[in-house]
Amino acid sequence: MRVIRAAHVSVGLALSATLLTITGCAQASGPSDRPLVVVSTNILGDVVDEIVGDEAEVLVLMQRGADPHSFEISAMEAARIQDADLIVSNGLGLEEGLEKNLDAATDAGVRSITAGELIEPLEYSSGDAAGAPDPHFWTDPERMVEVVAGIAAELEKTDGVDASAIASNVASYTAQLDELDTEMTAAFAAIPEERRQLVTNHHVFGYLAARYDFTVIGAVIPGGTTLAAPSASDLDDLVSAIEKAQVSTIFADSSQPDRLVQVLADEASIDVYVVALYTESLGEPGGGAGTYLQMMRSNTELIATGLSP
Repeated sequence: MRVIRAAHVSVGLALSATLLTITGCAQASGPSDRPLVVVSTNILGDVVDEIVGDEAEVLVLMQRGADPHSFEISAMEAARIQDADLIVSNGLGLEEGLEKNLDAATDAGVRSITAGELIEPLEYSSGDAAGAPDPHFWTDPERMVEVVAGIAAELEKTDGVDASAIASNVASYTAQLDELDTEMTAAFAAIPEERRQLVTNHHVFGYLAARYDFTVIGAVIPGGTTLAAPSASDLDDLVSAIEKAQVSTIFADSSQPDRLVQVLADEASIDVYVVALYTESLGEPGGGAGTYLQMMRSNTELIATGLSP
């Protein structure tokens, strides 16, 4: 198999001029008079920032480009969590390197909400994580509408927050999520049914596949975390599946697009493009994936292009 690498492209499906910029990855300069909302991942951080507006300070723990499964925080950030008025985490086992800090804060009485508990989670259907809940719900905008509503309800209970302002922000952002879902539905419907087959570096698109009628052929790392490692038989099985399905493109996360792909290149007998997406972390502002909405539109265009004849 000759692997043809495609560099990550800063694209989007008619990026809306109404997209709001976010507060970076919350390099907070210090306490403010506003309530403090601490968010674990930068994807959720962007969404929470859209909901909060000017009503609270948002501190995002995960840096852009980081791996949510393995990132850790400083002692200063860990201490700041204890001062939060609300903690928003992804849950479902995603923040493996942060769990002890989140648990310590909630044990100390800090209010928290877990986004993964606001939806009906899917379970991994194959691989090492089969039967475990899949934490990558943000690849389905419809589920993100549920997440936004649940987080907003908790924010409205926070002292110092104007509930009417939160409600107004939620209405605006929910409309944008609905628009995103419509765009993704149209883009993916244009892909022939027999080509709607996904291979990724690890299992990250289960929710997207369920929402938009894709088949997940497999993943280079046969689990829900980048901390796992495939066996030789796992890779052999994936090579066979790729050849059988005549998969044209493998989608890998931008933070590690070439991981283990060379192994597949030595084994298979067909040409495959490797396209880097932002799947678990936002990119830098202005790069096409600086917000959740931009990331999803960019990934949609790359997937639709990569799988089209």
